[in-house]
Amino acid sequence: EGSAPAVDIDVIALDWKWLFVYPHEGVASVNRLVVPVGAPLRLRITSATVMNSFLVPDLGSQMYAMSGMTTALNLRADRPGRYAGLSANFSGDGFSDMRFEVDALASADYAAWISRTHAEGRPLDGAGYADIARPGAANGMPAFAQADPKLFDRVVRASREGDR
Repeated sequence: EGSAPAVDIDVIALDWKWLFVYPHEGVASVNRLVVPVGAPLRLRITSATVMNSFLVPDLGSQMYAMSGMTTALNLRADRPGRYAGLSANFSGDGFSDMRFEVDALASADYAAWISRTHAEGRPLDGAGYADIARPGAANGMPAFAQADPKLFDRVVRASREGDR
C-alpha cells in the first residue's frame, strides 16, 4: 500500500551496470532508479548475464538477479531523497563499480522526469540495448525514451534459450 499509485519497474542486471525499464511509462535509465515518494514499487528482477544481487539498504532487502529467471521485490520510499543502491554479489572485474542511485521524488517531480525523459532521451531500441549491454561501466546515467515494454521478457527468454 502507499499514498500514490503503484509503479512497475523491470530491473535488468548487466555487466556491470543496472538497467531500469518503466514498461507503462515507456522510459528507461541506466544506474539511476527514479521513483515517486509513497508509491508502492513493484520490481521484476533478472540478469542478462551472471548472477547478481540487487540491494538498496535504506529501502529494503536484497534480491538476487539470475539469468533466465525472474524474481520480485516490493519497495517504497517514504521520504524524498537520494538512496544508494548496489550489487551485493561478486560478478566479475567491474562489480565494485556496479552501483546506482535511487532518487525518490515528489509526484510532480517524478512526472516531470518522465516527461523530460520522453522529450530528451534517446530511443531504447535493439541497437541502444546492444550498446548498453556490452560489458563495462556505464558512462554517465543515460535515460531512454520509447523503451520497449517487452524488453524484460525478451531478456529472460533469450537467457533461457541460451541455456538449452
